[in-house]
Amino acid sequence: MAQASLAATGAVAASGRGRGRRPGSARRRQGWVAWGFALPFVIVFAAFMIVPIIGSFAMSFTDFRAQDIRAPFSVEFVGLGQYVKVLSDPTFLKSMGVTATFVVVGIPVTMAVALALALALNSGGGRIVSFLRVGFYAPVVTSIVAVAVVWRYILQPDGLLNSALALIGIQGPDWLNDTTWALPSLIAMAVWRNVGTLMVIFLAGLQAVPTDVKEAAMMDGASAWRRLISVTLPMLRPTLLLGAVLISVGFLQFFEEAFVMTQGGPLDSTLSVAYYTFKQFGFGQYGVASAASYILFLAIALLSLLQFRLLRTKD
Repeated sequence: MAQASLAATGAVAASGRGRGRRPGSARRRQGWVAWGFALPFVIVFAAFMIVPIIGSFAMSFTDFRAQDIRAPFSVEFVGLGQYVKVLSDPTFLKSMGVTATFVVVGIPVTMAVALALALALNSGGGRIVSFLRVGFYAPVVTSIVAVAVVWRYILQPDGLLNSALALIGIQGPDWLNDTTWALPSLIAMAVWRNVGTLMVIFLAGLQAVPTDVKEAAMMDGASAWRRLISVTLPMLRPTLLLGAVLISVGFLQFFEEAFVMTQGGPLDSTLSVAYYTFKQFGFGQYGVASAASYILFLAIALLSLLQFRLLRTKD
């Protein structure tokens, strides 16, 4: 009888150990299956993103040029020489000034216009508002080539804008070939193209603001402006932060506008850091171009950290 009891106890323990192993085995199988599905993406991501990033970063510390492609291991390590070369290049310094102007002017204007449009659309309803939402977002998904054709027609000396100015007795300049007006023209086009993205983000944030909070402020006698400043904007800080970071990354990397509209001219007045990097690749100066691209990456990271610092939600 005792032996039967011991045998039964051993069987129960063995079955318990078996049950204890099954969940772990199932989780391992699920993990392998998950990695099997993710492996194609991981391979593609590593081949076309991680490896080029590591390669370009290493390249920025060498004198790698176009003629070294056939013998990549014959290049010389120059340390921070390429970074010093880039930062001492007057053309690069000018491109940094152009990019800084584009960012400092373009981002606040884009955010202000997008917030104003979001507030206006959030207070209305019906088919007209839905149509306006689609209309304001349409430039975001429009091809840059199509945008360039339209804006070149608007901004050329005998274009739509100068024709409208002539009706009130003002002679407009050659917008895209004037060193004074070329960059503001590109900023205007960039604002027009990007305001739809922020408008949608801000509209989603506004619709998430609790109505009871706004109603309480209204019952306390707060004006519309006071409700906006004291209630809406503080609760919209996470949304403002998201929009600011997204738009900053795009504005710091602005390239298409200058490439299609002005080719960096006139007299490098619209030459951005991204365009400078592109031209260095075209010249075969791969080490210089890599160094310039990582300086731009550092600028993007620093600006993002600053925005997180200023717009993060306070406890």
